Amino acid sequence: MPMVKETNAERTIGADSVQDKRSSPALLSDEQWQAVAENDASYDGQFFYAVRTTGIFCRPSCKSRLPNRDNVGMFYTAEQAIAAHFRPCKRCKPTGQRLPDEEWIALVTEYIERHYADSLSLNTLANISHGTPYHLHRTFRRITGITPVDYIQQVRINHAKRQLRTTDLSVAHIGESVGLRNTPYFVTLFKKMTDLTPDAYRRHDKP
Repeated sequence: MPMVKETNAERTIGADSVQDKRSSPALLSDEQWQAVAENDASYDGQFFYAVRTTGIFCRPSCKSRLPNRDNVGMFYTAEQAIAAHFRPCKRCKPTGQRLPDEEWIALVTEYIERHYADSLSLNTLANISHGTPYHLHRTFRRITGITPVDYIQQVRINHAKRQLRTTDLSVAHIGESVGLRNTPYFVTLFKKMTDLTPDAYRRHDKP
């Protein structure tokens, strides 16, 4: 199984820092938010809504899961959203073109690297990336060579390795901090992926 390079997985991009790299979308009016909530196609072409936490923008009529309003802003044109480094939704195709699979999967891996400590599942990733679980699983594996769940676990273990090398935090605390709250499972998974228990890895690799 191909392994995610640790230097890449440890590149934790905070949501705030990602947002700073984008031009901030304008606030949605109550009328615009209602159009988004109701998937009102009559507003298509009048504005596009952008989701800060995922970096995706959509038509008001998009059938994807309704995001949290606090995370949503508005652009009048697709060009403005793209210039602000938001990616077009794969489901509603706000630019009229299909988002390349490589860019779609890059969006998902970036989300995993920002949210690896959260409770993540294939359904969660499909919802945030505006796709179906089946299509995401198949496309992710074709692009990366591994499944989304395998990628999540590799990111988590790489972050755990860094903490084991650089801190004196307990194994249980480290497991919880990377999203593996069941300590026996964390130890089992860590040994499966590194051939060492967390304690043995710490003794072997901590400066």
